[in-house]
Amino acid sequence: MKKFKLFSALFILFAGLLSAQKIGVVDTNYILSKLPQYKDAEDRLNSQIANWQTEIQTLQSEFDKKKLLLENERVLLVGDQLKQRQKEVDDLDKKIKTMINNRFGSMGEINNARSNLTKPFQDQIWNAIKTVSEKNTLGIILDKSNNISVIFLEKRYDYTDKVLDLLLKNSGSKKTESPNRSSKVSEEAREIKAKMKSEDGAAKLQNTEARKVK
Repeated sequence: MKKFKLFSALFILFAGLLSAQKIGVVDTNYILSKLPQYKDAEDRLNSQIANWQTEIQTLQSEFDKKKLLLENERVLLVGDQLKQRQKEVDDLDKKIKTMINNRFGSMGEINNARSNLTKPFQDQIWNAIKTVSEKNTLGIILDKSNNISVIFLEKRYDYTDKVLDLLLKNSGSKKTESPNRSSKVSEEAREIKAKMKSEDGAAKLQNTEARKVK
């Protein structure tokens, strides 16, 4: 019972400290996806990954052919011939597995490349978050990209756009936004009005020509 009371007291104290802090939330994955420099670097990495996958697929096709041919000709091979052919197939299989592990394994080149790719941008994001938090006197900032489930979030607590705007401003890039609905409607109205004027003018011209003929 005493432990329960102590736990309750600590929980209430902790909740009170949290309530005294101004909290903000950001989405770093979203911010990363909107940085032009990061997208360019990611495209280059994905292109390299595609080349590696093609290389492995080519070796895998070669392995499948050699293995099938060996199975079909096994009864015709004897002694050193059989050993040599089997060694070629085994060596190619080992080469493919080693290449896959070195490039796509947990400690492979791709993971290292992604880590090196994101680190400088993560540093930039961290500095921007720090600036935004100081400007808005935030005591706690949560990253909803970091395995944090945010069921509901009021817009005033979401500082993602503020951090992104600061990063784009510092890099000299502009945040691209699609035209809003009202501008689209206005444009459509102008087009319809111009079309009606054109049709009205054509009709008047047609009536004038008809009177001339009479």
